Amino acid sequence: MYQQMIFVNLPVNDLDASKKFFTELGYSINPQFSDDKAASVVISDSIVAMLLTKPFYATFTKKEIADATTTSEVLICLSAESRAKVDELVDKAIAAGGTASGETQDHGFMYGRAFDDLDGHTWEVVWMDPAAVQG
Repeated sequence: MYQQMIFVNLPVNDLDASKKFFTELGYSINPQFSDDKAASVVISDSIVAMLLTKPFYATFTKKEIADATTTSEVLICLSAESRAKVDELVDKAIAAGGTASGETQDHGFMYGRAFDDLDGHTWEVVWMDPAAVQG
């Protein structure tokens, strides 16, 4: 059965620094789809973050590229298998040079935190109690 994938394309200022940041979070770089202009960060079997140098990113759009440190262009949200995994990933991101973003959200059945990567893109990490999802 076909599994739809998502490729999130993000402009970055320093490709090497961004690759290092995401590998420090535990993600891998797929060399088949990476070069000196882009890096393919494998988040899961169906999620890939494409980190593109700003000049290369600009070839895909006629719009001005947002400065994610001052403008919110997207909120990327990843699920986590537990509260501890939420904390683990966000703490790794902060240790790797990212910054905490917003307040910790704890609603009992749902727990989340967020970080901004080196270029200011906001990544939310959320755990939700499976029993709450089942209704």
